[in-house]
Amino acid sequence: MLMNLQVRDFAIVDQIDIEFDFGMTVLTGETGAGKSILVDALGLVLGERGSAQLVRDGAARAEFAAEFDLTLLGATRAWLSEHALDADNECMLRRVINADGRSRAFINGNAVPLAQLKSLGEQLLDIHGQHFHQSLGHRSIQRDLLDHFADLEDKRAATEHSFSAWKSLADRLQALTDAESDRASRLDLLEFQIQELDRLALEPGELEELQSERQKLQNSGRLAEGTGAALQVLFENEAGNANSLVAEAVRSLESLLDYDASIQPVVEMLNSAGIQVTEAAESLRRYFDSIDMDPKRRDWVEERLDAIQSASRKHRIDAAELPALLEKLRSEHDELSHAEERGRELEQQVSTAQAEFLALAKALSNGRRKAAKSFSAQVTEAMKGLGMPGGRFEVSLTTLDTASARPWGIDVIEFLISANPGQAPQPLAKIASGGELSRMSLAIQVIASDGSAIPTMVFDEVDSGVGGGVAEMVGRRLQELGASRQVLCVTHLPQVASLADQHFRVSKVTDGKSTRTRLHALKNDERVEELARMLGGVEITKKTLAHAAEMLADAPKKRA
Repeated sequence: MLMNLQVRDFAIVDQIDIEFDFGMTVLTGETGAGKSILVDALGLVLGERGSAQLVRDGAARAEFAAEFDLTLLGATRAWLSEHALDADNECMLRRVINADGRSRAFINGNAVPLAQLKSLGEQLLDIHGQHFHQSLGHRSIQRDLLDHFADLEDKRAATEHSFSAWKSLADRLQALTDAESDRASRLDLLEFQIQELDRLALEPGELEELQSERQKLQNSGRLAEGTGAALQVLFENEAGNANSLVAEAVRSLESLLDYDASIQPVVEMLNSAGIQVTEAAESLRRYFDSIDMDPKRRDWVEERLDAIQSASRKHRIDAAELPALLEKLRSEHDELSHAEERGRELEQQVSTAQAEFLALAKALSNGRRKAAKSFSAQVTEAMKGLGMPGGRFEVSLTTLDTASARPWGIDVIEFLISANPGQAPQPLAKIASGGELSRMSLAIQVIASDGSAIPTMVFDEVDSGVGGGVAEMVGRRLQELGASRQVLCVTHLPQVASLADQHFRVSKVTDGKSTRTRLHALKNDERVEELARMLGGVEITKKTLAHAAEMLADAPKKRA
């Protein structure tokens, strides 16, 4: 369950710390005080997208932290352990949104991607927004609710994955079929191109070697002249060369060693220099002999390079990429040459993938049909307690043919409702009464939540559009839900607020320069005043206070 929530510098909130208990908690306050801002804060700390506009004016960042008790959540503890994020039976989630829009997320002090924070958040808390009834008419939302109630999310994910694999193979088969008419002409072109590149026979690295050889051939005269001059200076000039001069210096110094042995290291260095001069001269002679000044070789290299550059221009690629292109063309030629065989293989793969998808989709459909009966009966029963005693709710499932299958399966799911006795059920989207739609939304959300393992439910003004006796029924239903899990409810109905186990009042204060939201945990007398405000509006009379006190006093009986 959610133990506490801390919010800093978010919208008109500068600082709020809230400690939560098990059971039903309500947040009340004047319109615009910031009740739903706290629900938004919970969404952000659990991984919802945020932006720089959420940071309070003048602040460097907005910060959110929520602490959860995981004692009864073995699966969630296992998930944390699997991701090396575990910390006993408690879990601290933290979110920071900077004024420049950058965002960071943390689980038990460890920085994590936002997607990972969201994945964990979905196991801890479920938020039902105040405008949910407006989207309830969408079939995608109805499908999600039924799957959520029936705990079919994993089966649906497997079905979606299988559908994707089937369609991918089908697309490959279709592309192969579409290319059949052009196959012969394409094969002819490929054979010509392959033969052309085979004749060129360009080896990897050959281009660089040819370019280096061309440069050497073009400058062979200068290379020979320079090498010969160096040999003369080093070894071959009879009048004096480096080798003879070094040897003479060695002889002169050796004759002095008897007088001063300290010059021995110099003699050794000169001996080494003489050896290196000799080796350098030998290397230069070999290089000089290797210099090719044959004009025929030079012409051949130029022709070879021209042929390579011509092929690269023809195929519009870099010359170094020609060997790789040849392999690619051969692969395509092989693919097309065996198109019929590949086509038969693909047909078999498509057929197998389709069968796997249909098996998963049918299993998913069976699970939905089984759950639809229970869901329909429970929502119909809940309608009786929400001021719609003659109403009836049904989940309609229509099976699609294979060609019309979708990633989510082979079912068209639609919620139908009859608000009055004797009325045929109609699609939920066609209900005209906003009050009826609000009550239906609440009934469906509560029943769907019963099928969920999520321990904390948040209802953000989902009771809008109802009042009077129905409002009390709404409160009782939320309180019943709070008996088995933690329920947080933002409400404007005193009938709902009076049944809460914990009551917070949200207020907005201003000093004329800035506006801030404040949160206060109410004690019994304060709860009476807040309920009276909700009942009587601006002017609170003794009669209103008495009514509020009576509602609060009667709450334990209504809970029973």
